Amino acid sequence: MSALPSLSSGQVKELDKLATERFGVRLDWLMEAAGWQAARACHGRTAVVCGVGNNAGDGLAAARHLHRWGRLEALCCIDVGRIKGEARLELEALQRHGVIVYDELQLNGAEVILDSLFGTGLSRSPKDRFAEWIEAINASGLRVVAVDVPSGLDSDTGVAYAPCVRADVTVTFTLPKQGMLKGDGPRLSGEVWVADIGVPFEAVAQVGVTLPPTIFAVSDVVRINRA
Repeated sequence: MSALPSLSSGQVKELDKLATERFGVRLDWLMEAAGWQAARACHGRTAVVCGVGNNAGDGLAAARHLHRWGRLEALCCIDVGRIKGEARLELEALQRHGVIVYDELQLNGAEVILDSLFGTGLSRSPKDRFAEWIEAINASGLRVVAVDVPSGLDSDTGVAYAPCVRADVTVTFTLPKQGMLKGDGPRLSGEVWVADIGVPFEAVAQVGVTLPPTIFAVSDVVRINRA
C-alpha cells in the first residue's frame, strides 16, 4: 500500500493521551499489542535490545511472547532502573517468568536483533552506552527488526543521528512516521510494515489525520511502498 498519511512525534504522543483519557484504551493495552506485532516479525532466535522508555516497553512485551514461543535468545536492557510505568509492568512480568535480563549486549546465538532502544521522541544523537550498543548492532551482521522507528532516526525530519540503527525491517504502529518517508528514513528503515495495535480511528482523526477505514480490512499488518 502506498500514499498512506503519516504521523509526527507530537501526534503520536497526543494519540496515546487521547486513546487512554478519551476512549478508554489504556497505554499498557497498546504496549502489549505493539509487542505482539513486533514479536511476530522476528523469525529465528532473537536478542531483544531495550532502552528505557515506552519503546522499551514494546520490546519487553515482545520478549515475553518470544520467550513463550521458544525464540528468545537474550533480553538486554541498557538500564533496568530507569524503566518506569507500563514498561516496568512488562519487565516485572518477564522476571516472574524467570527470564534473565542482561545489562550488557548479548548477541551470541542470535539470528535476529529486535531494536527497541529509542522510539519517536529522539531529537539528538545517541550517547555513551546507547551509541555503543547501536554500533554493535550494526556491526553484528544479524537481521535487525526495529520497533516503530530505527533507533537513532529522527521520526519527524528523517535525519539519521550518529549512530543510527540500520534496520532490515521496521514494524511501525498505526501509521508510518514522517521521518521514515524522507531524508535518511527510507535507507535505514528497510522493509516497513504498518501494524494495527488498537488505537481508535476516532483518536487518529482528532489529531488531524484521516486513517483509511479499510486499511486493516484484509490484514492487521500492511507493507508500505515508498517508491
